[in-house]
Amino acid sequence: MESRILSSGTNPFSSTGLIKLRKPIRQTITSSIISTKSPLSSSSIGDVSGGGNLIWGRQLRSTYLLLDKPQPFSSAPSSKRELAKPVCATSDSAGGAKVGFLEKYPFLVTGFLFFMWYFLNVIFNILNKKIYNYFPYPYFVSVVHLGVGAIYCLISWAVGLPKRAPMDGNQLKLLIPVAACHALGHVTSNVSFAAVAVSFTHTIKALEPFFNASASQFILGQPIPITLWLSLAPVVLGVSMASLTELSFNWLGFISAMISNISFTYRSIYSKKAMTDMDSTNLYAYITIIALFFCIPPAILIEGPVLLKSGFTDAIAKVGMVKFVSDLFWVGMFYHLYNQLATNTLERVAPLTHAVGNVLKRVFVIGFSIVIFGNKISTQTGIGTGIAIAGVALYSYIKAKIEEEKRQAKAA
Repeated sequence: MESRILSSGTNPFSSTGLIKLRKPIRQTITSSIISTKSPLSSSSIGDVSGGGNLIWGRQLRSTYLLLDKPQPFSSAPSSKRELAKPVCATSDSAGGAKVGFLEKYPFLVTGFLFFMWYFLNVIFNILNKKIYNYFPYPYFVSVVHLGVGAIYCLISWAVGLPKRAPMDGNQLKLLIPVAACHALGHVTSNVSFAAVAVSFTHTIKALEPFFNASASQFILGQPIPITLWLSLAPVVLGVSMASLTELSFNWLGFISAMISNISFTYRSIYSKKAMTDMDSTNLYAYITIIALFFCIPPAILIEGPVLLKSGFTDAIAKVGMVKFVSDLFWVGMFYHLYNQLATNTLERVAPLTHAVGNVLKRVFVIGFSIVIFGNKISTQTGIGTGIAIAGVALYSYIKAKIEEEKRQAKAA
């Protein structure tokens, strides 16, 4: 600014020179004050509503940013004002927030969620079966699963990770049937796990899509395409083959797994009626806590007297107090975390990807359980299990494609 005034050919100490010197300074200060105190300026780059940058939750001051057009009363050239513009440390492009590493490569997060989902599910099934080998009380263990999960949710809410979503009476009424079906399905699954081999229980649970399709067709009145029904034929055939020659077969394990399938089918039906804007983490937390109250009474009535008489003492005598308590704690943590990760994964991927991932998870669980526990299976059981899993994969693929076509039709 000084070089421009001194080279103008006017005596800077003359009266006219002083006027020329003071006027731009006064006007520049005035324009800065105006631009600072005018929050309604539509050209302010720092305006949050216009995509302005945020630093620790605070809006950048507009006086520190270069405006695209000159101030209304300023006679100073824009080249001097550019020197006051700070370098934006958190943007890759003008007005855009810096993209973090995980945001830049989201497939790494999705891959990690899939890995942890599989890993925790396999660990849960193995540890769960090991507990039943020395503590065969599935009703009490089911309570432990949900109880540890409920405590985990309460602690998470207490520290604000995540922030607890409010719950009103109407939402509670909608979630109670969902939680009741979740509790029944969970308990009967554990009864089956305790009675037969883990691989056989998961083979029976492969029939769940068949019950889902039946409920949709005959209860909800939603027509099921013939291609979906045909894809379920290998599932029924495979489970039948595996059941006929399963070495660990007993009716308690078989019927319990079938009841679990029916329970989870009704859970899906009630879940559709209880659609809410609540995020998946909070929703699953509430379902876990409510389901816990449904599981406590039958555990007390069915297994309570036996547990007090000899159940706890026998288990402690076999493995010790520390291992007994730690096994129960960790199996509860693995159960809650793998279910939560499954829900979080579903939010990040398409239904088809999640369906295929769910089928592969069952294959992993069956395979690892056979290796870890050394379960002997007949050739027919192995073939039947393979056919059932292939049928579930085909059904999941066709169903996901149909749902995707429906969404595209609605969007169009």
